[in-house]
Amino acid sequence: MRKYFGTDGIRRIANTELTPELVYKVAKAGAYVLARHLDHTPTILIGRDTRLSGTLIESAMTAGFLSYGANVKLLGVMPTPAVAYLTKKLKADASVVISASHNTYEFNGVKYFSNKGMKISDDIEEEIEEVMDSGKIDELNAIHNKIGISEDATSLTEEYVFLFRKIFEDNIQCNIREDFIVGLDVANGATYKVAEEVFKKLGIKYKIINNNPNGININENCGSTHLEGLREFVVDNKLSLGIAYDGDGDRCLAIDEKGNKIDGDMLLAVFSKYLKEKGKLNNDTLVATIMSNLGLNKFTEKNGLNLKQTKVGDRYVLEEMLNNGYNLGGEQSGHIIMLDYNPTGDGILTSLMLIQILLEKNIPTSQLCDIMQVYPQILINAKVDANKKYEYKNNEDINNMVKELKKEFSGEGRVIIRPSGTEPLIRVMIEGKDIENITKKAKDLATLIEGKLN
Repeated sequence: MRKYFGTDGIRRIANTELTPELVYKVAKAGAYVLARHLDHTPTILIGRDTRLSGTLIESAMTAGFLSYGANVKLLGVMPTPAVAYLTKKLKADASVVISASHNTYEFNGVKYFSNKGMKISDDIEEEIEEVMDSGKIDELNAIHNKIGISEDATSLTEEYVFLFRKIFEDNIQCNIREDFIVGLDVANGATYKVAEEVFKKLGIKYKIINNNPNGININENCGSTHLEGLREFVVDNKLSLGIAYDGDGDRCLAIDEKGNKIDGDMLLAVFSKYLKEKGKLNNDTLVATIMSNLGLNKFTEKNGLNLKQTKVGDRYVLEEMLNNGYNLGGEQSGHIIMLDYNPTGDGILTSLMLIQILLEKNIPTSQLCDIMQVYPQILINAKVDANKKYEYKNNEDINNMVKELKKEFSGEGRVIIRPSGTEPLIRVMIEGKDIENITKKAKDLATLIEGKLN
């Protein structure tokens, strides 16, 4: 079991658990491991979101890289998918995103990306951890003219904006309407500037909220994890569509003109049907996780599509896509991967694909997205001792209750429990037709788990 890295990099409370000292070691060890696989001095990009601790972590990260002789390009505030895209585009050797994604401001995190713009493998993360704890980290020093240098590279945002112009400009401008207006909630996060720039370049009319980050208001009652404000904004202003990104810009959820939520499963349904119509859905297959709604399974069966499901985590979705040549996948949370354009979830890309389809078909958002039956799902977080969250597998009482529930919901629902990769939680998800029943059963199971694992 890994000591530092979870399912989405390292994520902890900034400056107490994710200390500058720890970050320095992560960077230094990362540069060492990277250099072992190269025949030249590594160049590493660093991007961050708008958290108060971002510059602190960035400084420690930069120092760690430079001290081992790697060179650094500082991208400043930049969405995660922009960093991934630029890593591949510029042929950098690796990159790091400093972000805790959808978490509140006191958290921060470190995510490594490879030269292909994809999250590094578990094996490389384990190699970095081994170096960090090897006792020789202090010996890994560049000296004299081997010390690395850093440079400001914030102007590279323009390259990311141009990506969307290449993909969408012709189609959107052919179909744009004066009465089509989008509400944008940028979560006071990494997309707060670049999203506006993209929408302006493409000529899409918009109204924007939560675009004044102050370091502590990222994801605070806004963005893809808190859709209430956007729902009200869309309905009150009679907008065509509402778009919500998360703090680091790799997720997108939406609101239709009536105020209904459009989650990642619905987006996958819309996109897969559209791409199949265009002959652009590889192997007529989309990839989702085991947490996707049962309605998505039913939708794919009805529409002659194949659905492949993976463990929870975008890295596993991407792995399945790469291994089998699929080009569309994602999660219910709105982390959608369109591999023809970017090898990671991209909130702005997702929103523009939805807008392109809406304009092309010239129908209301509610009509476009009403294409799958959504089965009620209840997700409850059981708070547990961080050192015990994997012990549920061996607990007889928990296993017996899960078995009984799976029998009860067999065929018309599901029961899934899994440990969070980033927090001391076990997530309990029950899906079925009766919302009151699944709510009660999910609470009962979560209560049992908390009692056994604390």
